[in-house]
Amino acid sequence: MAHQDLEFTNRVNRLTRKHRAMSRGYSTRMRPDGLLVTAPARPRRWVSLRVILLFVAVFFAFKALLMAAAGTAAYDERVARLQAGTAAEAAGAWIMQSDPVTEALAGRIVRLLP
Repeated sequence: MAHQDLEFTNRVNRLTRKHRAMSRGYSTRMRPDGLLVTAPARPRRWVSLRVILLFVAVFFAFKALLMAAAGTAAYDERVARLQAGTAAEAAGAWIMQSDPVTEALAGRIVRLLP
């Protein structure tokens, strides 16, 4: 009798865990044999890789636009002045320093501007 109680308790615990997981969302799929199977949905990422890549692309485009508008020499001078400032300004200067990607994009933007 104790064995049957243990099996029942384990089954109830397993069903309770599944119910809690499914209360946060679930998906239903049809298996190849035609049986519909409902399973808890996988948790979604807070930030997707696509959003991160889009942010990086927009950041490089912003830097290139600044470099194209000010000119390479003036841009590098402003970054040098920024680096001489506080620790936060020096960190910003490190992020805003010119790089090959920014220079290439700035060259293309300069050709497009009148």
